[in-house]
Amino acid sequence: MNKIIDNLDIALKQLKSGDTLLVGGFGLCGIPEHSIAKIKELGIKNLTVVSNNCGIDDFGLGILLHNRQIKKIIASYVGENKTFEKQFIDGKLEVVLTPQGTLAEQLRAGGAGIAAFYTPTGVGTLVAENKEHKDFNGKTYILEHAITGDFALVKAQKADKYGNLIFNKTARNFNPLCAMAGKITLAEVEEIVDEINPDSIHLSGIYVDFIYMGTNYEKRIEKVITRKESQC
Repeated sequence: MNKIIDNLDIALKQLKSGDTLLVGGFGLCGIPEHSIAKIKELGIKNLTVVSNNCGIDDFGLGILLHNRQIKKIIASYVGENKTFEKQFIDGKLEVVLTPQGTLAEQLRAGGAGIAAFYTPTGVGTLVAENKEHKDFNGKTYILEHAITGDFALVKAQKADKYGNLIFNKTARNFNPLCAMAGKITLAEVEEIVDEINPDSIHLSGIYVDFIYMGTNYEKRIEKVITRKESQC
């Protein structure tokens, strides 16, 4: 089955107000920037977004925040976005801050069909409030529920027409987990090839519904830090 589309509208016409959207990326690395921009253009609102972070003020998921299209965000880090901070303080954005490893496992469990799991992460902190506690071998764990989404947006380096994906180094990050946990998955890529060696596949096409080849990726760097050469 050929999963390649030449217009993002073909896939995103299935996304509707109130849906839960899983979005790959870490910082600005490996984010599906064209898909996010298209959602802004379509004006779909009241979205629940699950992502490691929420972009910056003028790029990535930050543009959906700026457009007031996100009502709830489940993330592990949100420190680079002033729009996020203001909406949260003003009570206009619901936020669920989640330990990064827990968030990754929630998505992995969702994709694997596992309803919930126990983890020691967060025990004794605000994260554990109102959650089931259970002891195993003398150690306390809390119950965390899996996460699935109505739609997943991911970014990969290469794809074939069947949806098999290869990611570029650390740009893999949360992308495979989101793809596996989404009911419908749209993968935007930089290159489409005729065939991928089975041993080189990072994510099977069974998890991908649509492939879109984007161009002119900005690939912004969230923070550029340099230092002067040592004077020693």
